[in-house]
Amino acid sequence: MKICIVGAGAIGGMLGVKLALAGEDVIFITRGVNLEAVKKNGMRLVMEGGGECLAQPVKATDRIAEAGVQDLVILGMKAHQVAAVAKDVRSLFRPDTIVVTMQNGIPWWYFHKHPGPYEGLRIEAVDPGGVIAANIEIDRVIGCVVYPAAEIIAPGVIRHIEGNRFSVGELDGAETPRVKMISELFRRAGFKSPVLTDIRSEIWLKLWGNLSFNPISALTHATLVDICQFPPSRELAARMMAEAQTIGEKLGVHFRVPLERRIAGAEAVGKHKTSMLQDVEHGRALEIDALVGAVVELGRITRTPTPHIDAVSACASLLAKTLQGEKGRLRIERLGEHPP
Repeated sequence: MKICIVGAGAIGGMLGVKLALAGEDVIFITRGVNLEAVKKNGMRLVMEGGGECLAQPVKATDRIAEAGVQDLVILGMKAHQVAAVAKDVRSLFRPDTIVVTMQNGIPWWYFHKHPGPYEGLRIEAVDPGGVIAANIEIDRVIGCVVYPAAEIIAPGVIRHIEGNRFSVGELDGAETPRVKMISELFRRAGFKSPVLTDIRSEIWLKLWGNLSFNPISALTHATLVDICQFPPSRELAARMMAEAQTIGEKLGVHFRVPLERRIAGAEAVGKHKTSMLQDVEHGRALEIDALVGAVVELGRITRTPTPHIDAVSACASLLAKTLQGEKGRLRIERLGEHPP
């Protein structure tokens, strides 16, 4: 199968390596030093247990149009990066090309094939101006909830931290031959990949933690266990999650895990820095719109008060604006490690 990984970062790169080693025809869309490294040395994956695997040679380019038409396009970049490539991605399509979306947070397609009063409604926070929906036909899309954690530790080198599940689902919940095929494809590559008949509920289960722990950690530089074991921040996270649960339930979402158990699960992860905190430390753009801003927008749509989410969103958005304006980053350094 011809597969294009658009956004060969940590998750896209990890998935692409395993797919390539399973015999699929993979091309990576990446850029800069990462592109140079992949072209020269292939893509290396350091496994969770410490072993390594290498996909070499592999195809890679920074020009989407050079990839040619594909059977499957995997959008592996962050949510705020999708609109910028949506028009170019069209060059990868033939009539039956499938697009699998792997963004965190509320996806741009959320209200498409969603029976009810909001069918087809565009969420401005994740698809400003409707650019994505205008260029990626909704019938191509299969949703995916990504659970593995990974990081780029050097150009062309990815470290798998934990997790092994890529849950997939049709937007209307149907168990179609193509979604079963994607599930089997991921399984052959070594991942768990259940087919979901209610992918939106699974999106909310993951988002539940992301919308609270990510911005709180970005603002406080605290790890998951620190947030959960400090009573005021634990309470703040719980209140944000309760507001989100009210919104989700108004939209027909079933939360299969109690709120306190979801917090306990985050606590059990330990001294883990969330992706948003890592972005703050490295001076990268923050995923605020998909993880928090979209939930604020859904609160307005469903007429649900979200005072705690609003407050944290405002602070995190200002932090993102400041970092972007200063082209800077923030990290805690122990006194004495560096001269003043």
